[in-house]
Amino acid sequence: MTDMAEVQGGRRAGRRGGGGAARRAERTAPKIEAARFIERNIPNFEILTAEAIEIIEYNADTILEEVGVAFVDNPAALDRWREAGAEVKGERVHIPRGLARKLCATAPAKFTQHARNPERDVEIGGKSLVLAPVYGPPFVRDAEGGRRYATMEDFRKFVKLGYMSKWLHHSGGTVCEPTDIAVNKRHLDMLEAHMTLSDKPFMGSVTEPIRAQDSVEMCKILFGEKATQAPHMTSLINVNSPLTFDSTMMGALEIYAANMQACIISPFIVGGAMAPVSVAGTLTQVLAEAMAGIAYSQLVRPGAPVIFGAFVTSIDMNSGAPTFGTPEASKILWGAGQLARRMSLPFRSGGGLCGSKLPDAQAAYETANTLNAALLGGVNFMLHSCGWLEGGLVSSFEKFVLDADQLGILHSVASGIDVSENGQAMDAIREVGPGGHYLGCAHTQANFKDAFWRSDVLDYRPFETWSDAGAPDSQALASARVKRMLDEYVAPPIDQGIADGLRDYIERRKASEPDAFG
Repeated sequence: MTDMAEVQGGRRAGRRGGGGAARRAERTAPKIEAARFIERNIPNFEILTAEAIEIIEYNADTILEEVGVAFVDNPAALDRWREAGAEVKGERVHIPRGLARKLCATAPAKFTQHARNPERDVEIGGKSLVLAPVYGPPFVRDAEGGRRYATMEDFRKFVKLGYMSKWLHHSGGTVCEPTDIAVNKRHLDMLEAHMTLSDKPFMGSVTEPIRAQDSVEMCKILFGEKATQAPHMTSLINVNSPLTFDSTMMGALEIYAANMQACIISPFIVGGAMAPVSVAGTLTQVLAEAMAGIAYSQLVRPGAPVIFGAFVTSIDMNSGAPTFGTPEASKILWGAGQLARRMSLPFRSGGGLCGSKLPDAQAAYETANTLNAALLGGVNFMLHSCGWLEGGLVSSFEKFVLDADQLGILHSVASGIDVSENGQAMDAIREVGPGGHYLGCAHTQANFKDAFWRSDVLDYRPFETWSDAGAPDSQALASARVKRMLDEYVAPPIDQGIADGLRDYIERRKASEPDAFG
């Protein structure tokens, strides 16, 4: 393993010059409009009765105690569990009833993830909803180039679009998988892109423990020593369902928890293949897996910030392909949200999920179903909120901006109904009276600019005007918006010494080991 102290030498420390130039650049840079994270003023939808919750919680503890969970290729994890009072048989950990929930109690109910720009800090937990983009696809698609393997240039474009998207609160992580850079080195370039091309919060790498450590070290360059005193990254730790925790993900979790960085502990389930076909059975497995992973994070460091995750799709029993936007997935999302809130933990689920190959009607229906379910279900951190196509295999530029635009609707719905004196509009009703119209009344004139949410992408023009403009469909409108946003992009200012320190670290790390593409 690379000696991290040696790698982070050179220019990492003390090269924070250019402060005056950075401040001048900040004063003259164009202001990017960015909405604050959502704070719900609407109730959560709760689908489980009190009796159903008791049954699922009891059965989840039964699974942990009787069936157990596997922590593979990780002797240190087995030792931690033994010391905590679990029974370890081989690599399978049997957790006594109530122990996992007791350990989870030290995790915070909510936390703030700090961004490079303090105005972009997000609160995760409680009534908040933080929206982050698509994560993980190896392919990208746009109207001009079609479907192709992703490159680092594609990755940078997505980060820029995320930075410029008003309703998106988070820069995300692997917005696409750039296949033109070695597997063991691409995470360095991806992190640099998030850190320098955007000033929104971002995610760390989890594909190897050493890459999680790289993420921590680069975070120290960006934020200084305070980086490990509070969450500056939120990273995705997937459970290898059913009931298996592999050493790669747990190794990354161990590094992040030890350094006070937040982790999403998320069962990754295709119902009927990796969990039972029934909603209650799947919810039971989700709870057992999430509790085991969250409890383990607290064994590593009590108080480490975590998010209770649930990524669940159903399956097409004819083809075996995962399906999205289905009623079963919504029921599981709503139920998992209740279970997470019972544990006083932030909750992750949802997103703009779809199985469609194109940003078409199928994509719109399935995406809308999932986005609305997540809003109503009390999700606090929504990964994949924009850009997802083809069951997560493709990041789409057009769908990214279409979805990001629609996220404004979530903000509007979550705000609830204004019943202030202005919201009641009694003066307007008195002024207009029977048979009149409201277009010219004082209340309309005072409120028309922000009375109704309006899309920045979709077409509201009359037929004749739309037809004369070439009759563009939604994909064409989105393609034009992608080009316009990228043309107008201006990077947020960053201290040149910090930027140099990040580049120096990346060059040293890349030089320290040969390329690996397998």
